[in-house]
Amino acid sequence: MNAGRTVFSQLIAHLSHSEFQKCVRRYGGDRYHRSLSCWDQYLAMAFAQLTYRESLRDIEACLRSMGGKLYHMGFRSKIPRSTLAVANETHNWRIFADFAQYLIGIARPLHAEDPIGLELDHTIYALDSTTIDLCLSLFPWAKFRQHKAAVKVHTLLDLHGSIPAFIHITDGKVHDVNILDEILPEAGAFYVMDRAYVDFERLYVFTLCSAFFVVRTKENILLERRYSHPVDQNTGVRSDQTVILAPIESAKVYPDILRRVSFYDVETDKRLKFLTNNFALPALTIAQIYKSRWQVELFFDYSTWCTPSYVMAFQGRVVLNRPLLGSLDGSVRPYIAQRLLCA
Repeated sequence: MNAGRTVFSQLIAHLSHSEFQKCVRRYGGDRYHRSLSCWDQYLAMAFAQLTYRESLRDIEACLRSMGGKLYHMGFRSKIPRSTLAVANETHNWRIFADFAQYLIGIARPLHAEDPIGLELDHTIYALDSTTIDLCLSLFPWAKFRQHKAAVKVHTLLDLHGSIPAFIHITDGKVHDVNILDEILPEAGAFYVMDRAYVDFERLYVFTLCSAFFVVRTKENILLERRYSHPVDQNTGVRSDQTVILAPIESAKVYPDILRRVSFYDVETDKRLKFLTNNFALPALTIAQIYKSRWQVELFFDYSTWCTPSYVMAFQGRVVLNRPLLGSLDGSVRPYIAQRLLCA
């Protein structure tokens, strides 16, 4: 590790400042905002994310305590909390969204060969959402219940590397299945979803786009069996059937055949049933693909659950207010990399 630079500046050095400025110029981000540039705002929020700051006051106090090192960390101005609050409210959010897509485009090829426990050449995406509670008085636009506000973070996660390929934030009332309208299916890719995304008119779009889906079926879905295929029940697979939708209205929106796989999970003592439009892979592989969906649950857990006491538990000798200065021992570094998205 380079002892002459802070850890934070070494991390930021991997980001392309020229690409970020392209995003800024695209939306005129610095045209009318002279007090705090978009780049300094980005550095401040990145620092807050990596060091688990809890508020604007916390960010200001932490950065002020290391005022002599701010220039070497990349900052070109002071970061008062009021100025940062105004910047967060007025700067165009699409600047940071475009830059995030640029970084995702770099990261995904680097992890394209990462093992996920399945020997498949296909890209596998897991689609799910998580609800984040908010204060109704501060976020009246995100009304969720009578006295409660919330937003939903809908995420399409590339399981190779656990990198989000698509993130869409809505208020808490938006049903998960509506996000299928925002996704352009990738030919040859697998999309793994739970029962909340069972909508056959929307799922048929995946079939038309030559993409595959694996979704857990609901008990009230009426299916008519056409064929039964032999299975090895020692693997946990109980049945492998070719089916069609029995109700006329459902058959109109999804006229093709479907595949229903029944699997008994010994660990949870549950019998699970899946629907898919892929007929080439073994039934056990279909069940394993759905099992890999759990990675998106872990992604949400790592992204949204973190407390200062938990940070103190694994940061060891590193002072909480200065966790990215100096050196980290080998036991801390992997954990921070795993918790990079913790807010």
